[in-house]
Amino acid sequence: MTKYAAFLRGINISGKNKISMPELKLALEEAGFTDVSTYLNSGNVVFEASSNKKDLRSQIEQLITQRFSLNIPVYILEVDRLKEIISSAPEWWGTDDKTQYDNLIFILSDDSPQDICSTIGEPSQNLEKIQIHKNVIFWTFDRKLYQKCNWWKKTAASGIAEKLTIRTAGTVKKLCK
Repeated sequence: MTKYAAFLRGINISGKNKISMPELKLALEEAGFTDVSTYLNSGNVVFEASSNKKDLRSQIEQLITQRFSLNIPVYILEVDRLKEIISSAPEWWGTDDKTQYDNLIFILSDDSPQDICSTIGEPSQNLEKIQIHKNVIFWTFDRKLYQKCNWWKKTAASGIAEKLTIRTAGTVKKLCK
C-alpha cells in the first residue's frame, strides 16, 4: 500500500461546491481506501491505496460526482513525493516570516510549470517570488500588499485558475506528518 495525498480543487469556498469532510472520508473508506484522514475543510485528504495515481484520480473524481453531484478536479501524489518536494523548497519558502504567505501550486492540466509561468508573467518585484521544482511551483507573496501582486490576481483569473490547485506551506507540511 502506498500513502497518497489528494487535493480537491475549489470545494467549500463561499458556500459553493460543498462537500462534508466526514462524508468524504466515509465515501473513500467505503470505496476501499484505508487509513483515510482529512485536513481542514478545503479538500485535503491523506489515504493509503494500492492503485496507481491516474486510476486513483479518476476513481475519486467519479466518486465525488456520484456521491456529491459535483465535478471536482483532484490532484494526487504520493506523500513521499510531497516530502521530497518540500525538502527541495527554496530557502525563502515555508519560513516563520509572518509577513509572507507561502503557497505550493499544483498543476491539474497538461500544462508545464513553465507554461503556467509564461501565461501568468513575471512575479511583482519585491512583492512575490516563484520557483519551479519539477512539476510544481513554489510561490510566496507579501501578505499586506497581496492585491498588488501579479500572481495573486492572475492565479484566480478565468483560464488559469481551472488549471491549478494551490495549498499553503502549512497545509502541505501538515499532510506529510
